[in-house]
Amino acid sequence: MIDFIKELNKEQYEIVKQGDGYVLVLAGAGSGKTRVITYRVAYLLEKGIAPSAILLLTFTNKAAKEMITRVEKLMGEKIKGLWGGTFHSVASRVLRMEAHTIGFEKNFTIMDQDDAEVLLKHCLQEEGLDTKSKKTPAASTLLSMVSYARNTELPLDEVIELKYSRFTPFADALKSVAERYKREKKRANVMDFDDLLIYWLEVLEQNDGVRNKWATQFKYILVDEFQDTNKLQAKIVRLLAETHKNLFVVGDDAQSIYSFRAADIHNILNFPKEFEGAKIFKLEVNYRSSPEIL
Repeated sequence: MIDFIKELNKEQYEIVKQGDGYVLVLAGAGSGKTRVITYRVAYLLEKGIAPSAILLLTFTNKAAKEMITRVEKLMGEKIKGLWGGTFHSVASRVLRMEAHTIGFEKNFTIMDQDDAEVLLKHCLQEEGLDTKSKKTPAASTLLSMVSYARNTELPLDEVIELKYSRFTPFADALKSVAERYKREKKRANVMDFDDLLIYWLEVLEQNDGVRNKWATQFKYILVDEFQDTNKLQAKIVRLLAETHKNLFVVGDDAQSIYSFRAADIHNILNFPKEFEGAKIFKLEVNYRSSPEIL
């Protein structure tokens, strides 16, 4: 048995113990947020919650692996069945089972950035755009445009006007390229990195049976670095939490490192409004930095 009172400070223990329902933990650097989230998972396991009913989401493979390793060390054994990983890795696992509901085969291939750029360049050429002209965006630039539009749920022409205004004269043509790119991917049974989130959300929104299945399975959902989530990720966890209403998010409302990837700080700022009755905790004891640095 883990002695939670001994191993956690008073703030951390209260959060771990009272973590049911909709919970927002505001935690600055060095305040023990990883400790809180891993001890919360261990607390649930000690309470008899099945590992397969717990979903732990974060932003890097390294962070996900570190958290699961910490949980296993606390529990003194390998934990089989726990759903832990990045949003994209978990999306891939889910879509392997649900891809048929959106017109893909379960053995779809995930393209890396180079493959995506090659396909986009082909689509540019097919739409009659001169890929050697400086007036036409490079495939890498167009991929960034399309990615930003999809992760913010903004129309592509609006993104072009806001962030890539020099390409505004080509907006209609670039929209056609983006549509061709989408069709080509589906035809070839391939997805790019963004598709994993796009289609995970799509299967949840468009199929009540699928959504209910996953929302029923995941009794407890925990999200690290919530300030770095984008609109799609926030919608996904909201849908998954609709049955059991246990969503535990940790983040720093003063920091977001993924704004270039369309992270939306409003997800954490508006959490209390979005989830009625949400409990808010703060980790205010810093273990890493000196007062002068803070």
